[in-house]
Amino acid sequence: MLSFSVVTGSISKNKLTFRLSTSVACLLVLLTTACSQGETKSAQSVEAVNVNKAVAASNKISTLRIGYVGSSEPTGPLGWAKKKGILDRELQQAGFKNITFARFPNGPDLNEALVAGQLDVGSLGDTPAIVLRARGQETRLLRITQFNTTAWLVAKKNGPRSLAELKGQKIATQKGSYMHRYLLGLLAEAKIAKDVKVVHLMTTEAKAALERGDVAAYATSSDLGPFLKSQGFPVIDSSANHKGLSGTSLVVATESFLAKQPDFPQKFNGILTEAAKDLKANSEEYYQYHAQITKYPLDIIKVSLPLKQISEEPLPAEGVKLLEGTKKFLVSQGLAKSDFKLTDWVVNKQQR
Repeated sequence: MLSFSVVTGSISKNKLTFRLSTSVACLLVLLTTACSQGETKSAQSVEAVNVNKAVAASNKISTLRIGYVGSSEPTGPLGWAKKKGILDRELQQAGFKNITFARFPNGPDLNEALVAGQLDVGSLGDTPAIVLRARGQETRLLRITQFNTTAWLVAKKNGPRSLAELKGQKIATQKGSYMHRYLLGLLAEAKIAKDVKVVHLMTTEAKAALERGDVAAYATSSDLGPFLKSQGFPVIDSSANHKGLSGTSLVVATESFLAKQPDFPQKFNGILTEAAKDLKANSEEYYQYHAQITKYPLDIIKVSLPLKQISEEPLPAEGVKLLEGTKKFLVSQGLAKSDFKLTDWVVNKQQR
């Protein structure tokens, strides 16, 4: 049985080192320390008022820190909201003076930043988000931004052409991703999980590894799969051929952040809904943007991203069903540490 940690994944040399600040925590501890027995009741009341003021002041967050997995800029509704100015306009009205974005090569790396308290919101795939929550980390699900995201299994040239021919071979994927979950599910369905070796390889290194013959096949993302196919690499399989093996893209937030910003989920979901509707109404403009950001040809982007996959509502029924199936699979394989109810994960604002 394969396993991976929530913090699994290589980190580039240029990645920022995150340090968890304890200054606010220390201040609150000092302010809330019990008064000595010699103090009067009125003095204790004054102290309580000061404490309440300090807590209220700490709840005024002026900077929103968003992490995402992908290219130089985020894509999908989040990226479109950023590009079109919807995000800045609406969040500044909500009191956020600054909005920062941090890019991560994969979900496990983004998870590290969430755990370290260096992000408020994360946009990532279902598998790393579920794994993090299953470890007891205090996150809440705000939204499913995309569902039925296709994963592809692409072979090296002059290599295997079927799942049966992969026996005894080395297959690579970006571990901790929705492509990883697809690959494991596919191998289980084909009953060859014990007959192949699965290794970790970032998508940026996949084409070169296939060309060198370092791996027999690579389980890859919705856009890289069609691109590799256009370059002459044979496609063995895709998640579109298997019920429940396609991915979902999620937005999560830390509970500590939401405790200070209880109105944020409703506001943020309103922004992403507006952006999703706008990008569909301006599909050609959006596809041009997406292609420019990801560096893939426009025709590849149109094939890899049918706009019906982008959700205009926070929790589309089909997306929730996919997410539940992914969670059950990860738990059954021991990849998610414990089971939990999706309804308990969804932010309270959406449960009303």
